Amino acid sequence: MRVTGAGRIIRPSSFRRLSIMYLWIKAFHIIMVVSWFAGLFYLPRIFVNHAMASDPADIARLKLMEGKLYRFVTPIAWLAIVSGLWLWLGEGIGGAWMHAKMALIVLLYAYHHYCGVLVKRFALDQDHRSHVFYRWFNEIPVLVLTAVVILVTVKPF
Repeated sequence: MRVTGAGRIIRPSSFRRLSIMYLWIKAFHIIMVVSWFAGLFYLPRIFVNHAMASDPADIARLKLMEGKLYRFVTPIAWLAIVSGLWLWLGEGIGGAWMHAKMALIVLLYAYHHYCGVLVKRFALDQDHRSHVFYRWFNEIPVLVLTAVVILVTVKPF
């Protein structure tokens, strides 16, 4: 028998089923996180191209790409967050590193939401920042990903 973080006793046969389910949820979570980050890496890159574009046909194409990508990646973000919460709460994983990771995920979702604000501004031709701004803006998810991987792998505190 095994006792979970929530204090439930699990029999060996149940433990095996839960272990397999946990691994499937973990795999799904990793796939969703990778997909979410792919979108967060690419969307600001489209913003860079949009900020540099002058041809009306290019601008229209970039607006379409921005909107489609944001609408596609938003449910993926939610699936990553929900599956991560399921893993966290279901296993009772704790520690200061997890709180730091969760703070970074909240910041990452705020970044994601702000990307949606920028998509709307671009769609209305109301954003006039330079491509240099968006090149720097594009680095934020890289820094978050680096910090999260270090926290999850090393668990420094």
